[in-house]
Amino acid sequence: MPKPPPETKPRAAAGRLAGQIAATIACRLVLNTGRRFIYPFAPDLSRELGVPLTSITGLVAVNSATSLLGFCLGPVADRCGYRAMMILGMGALTAGMAGAGLYPVFAMLVVAQLLSGAGKSLFDPALQAYISERVPYTRRGLAIGLLETAWAGSTLAGIPLLALLIDQAGWRAAFFALSASGVLGIGLMACLLPADAPRPAGPRAQVGFRQLLAAFLRSRPALGMAVFAFFFNTAMDNLFVIYGAWLEEAFHLSVLAIGVGTSVIGAGELLGEFITAGLGDRLGLKRMAVGGVALCVLTYLLLPAASQTLPLALAALFLHFCMFEMTLVTGLSVTTELLPQARATMIASFYAAAGAGRICGALMGGPVWLAWGIWGTGLFSAALTTLALSALLYALRGWKKD
Repeated sequence: MPKPPPETKPRAAAGRLAGQIAATIACRLVLNTGRRFIYPFAPDLSRELGVPLTSITGLVAVNSATSLLGFCLGPVADRCGYRAMMILGMGALTAGMAGAGLYPVFAMLVVAQLLSGAGKSLFDPALQAYISERVPYTRRGLAIGLLETAWAGSTLAGIPLLALLIDQAGWRAAFFALSASGVLGIGLMACLLPADAPRPAGPRAQVGFRQLLAAFLRSRPALGMAVFAFFFNTAMDNLFVIYGAWLEEAFHLSVLAIGVGTSVIGAGELLGEFITAGLGDRLGLKRMAVGGVALCVLTYLLLPAASQTLPLALAALFLHFCMFEMTLVTGLSVTTELLPQARATMIASFYAAAGAGRICGALMGGPVWLAWGIWGTGLFSAALTTLALSALLYALRGWKKD
């Protein structure tokens, strides 16, 4: 039997990697939907459970707090393997959503959000490290941009589908659907992702909390990028936790209409991810990240002025989320190469700093909105994003890929 031509093996390997990326995108879609569906439905959920709106926005902060686990879980992923961490993360989401469906009370919802957040903290850094090891930096923007389409997909498809399900069958059905999707995701990864190879001895195997702290202190880019992630995400969640309340109050939208309207945000995010995937490697990831932060300052300032009509408000949200997502994905793409000897550790640290920012943003978002409305939200987020721009410039000044 004749041997296959030499180019067959690279093509087969590329095909397997493409299948693995597609499978993990589907899993991330479930995880991100479980994470994000609380945001637009916060007013309705507060009425359903009989708790104040600030309790629901605080629940978002609880979910974000699990990102801080990244400081511990990143080194574990580097030592123990990425596939195992991804499967464990999906298992945490599955258990949490099943519990909330079986016992639909606020206390169980807190537990569900803790588990789903922990699942993302396990899954995301391991996935980004897995792909970054297999894709050269010159194509990293394309790879990370494609992976991040699962974030936009959660608002473009996941949340509107859950809105329809909630409208027809109630809140419990949404939790059961997410749990069942988690089970399917575990099966998909078990079939398509190869088993973890034994982790090699050497620097990667030795990375732990002390080594991570020392690496931050020695690396201006790593420390600056973490500060950037903190302020950038604080600004976003200061807006994100109240945009459903803003649309409901300004335009008297129903829960179903808010869920469908959220697809506008998903479309903006998807465009931002495609911009990174298509142009990031050509124009330069550093240049796109800095320009994107500057544009986000302007889009925050546009939001209050867009409150006059619903089409204008949705257009402003579309533009803002497009710029925000483009910037975040390009920044994450750079982050994957800051500590290549411990990728999961560095990426988890980026997510942990972003999670700390989301905690602050979620906790302040409700009070800022209640005190000053959308004008206060927009101005405060713009100021925080200006601080993020300063941190990013500090981080990337003089940094080049080795």
